[in-house]
Amino acid sequence: MNPFFLALIVLALLPAAPQAPDIRPSAEEVARLLQQKYETIHDFSASFTHAYEGGVLRKKLVERGTVLIKKPGMMRWTYTSPERKEFVSDGRKLYSYVPEDKQVIVSSIPADDATNTPVLFLAGKGNLARDFTPSLVELPEAGPDAYALKLVPKRSQRDYDWLVVLVDRATFRLDGLVTIDAQGGRSAFTFTNLKENVELPDKDFVFKIPRGVEVVTDAARSR
Repeated sequence: MNPFFLALIVLALLPAAPQAPDIRPSAEEVARLLQQKYETIHDFSASFTHAYEGGVLRKKLVERGTVLIKKPGMMRWTYTSPERKEFVSDGRKLYSYVPEDKQVIVSSIPADDATNTPVLFLAGKGNLARDFTPSLVELPEAGPDAYALKLVPKRSQRDYDWLVVLVDRATFRLDGLVTIDAQGGRSAFTFTNLKENVELPDKDFVFKIPRGVEVVTDAARSR
């Protein structure tokens, strides 16, 4: 499983979406407006492309799938290509399942103030102002209509050094997420067909452990 998830998670009836100023705002202002928009979103669905490059093995991989996010702390990442994988959080436990491995890894979700994964941030586990130092950067994934907001965690994290959130300048819609993990691997998520506040039911975030698979828990992995 990608370390991005093992450390391992922004976005109905919205109030008027904050508009980008005519002049380039500061990183702190972009972060404030993004947090403001983020707080109006209680769930969303999207298709994603995940490009991973580097790491210890210097590999390059492009994967695709769908994602469902619901606050607080619920998510379902379903990879459909090239390999079937699922990462599901019900708000209390995170289930990581790769059918080919015939194994499910079950991890506990940390408290809000102990969240150390950018993916869980999407599910309401984190706060931009409290948890990160922001800056505006240039990235190839960010087009002319997007801000690339780099977020460096104020507390050192085990599995990633920083993340960049790609945000539409006009609507502050989430367009992508980029991180560097502890092994030097670069993960870039691009989101399309994003739909906000679609009233996702809790049952969408229930993971049923398949028969015949090995179950590995936090306690077993720490021995």
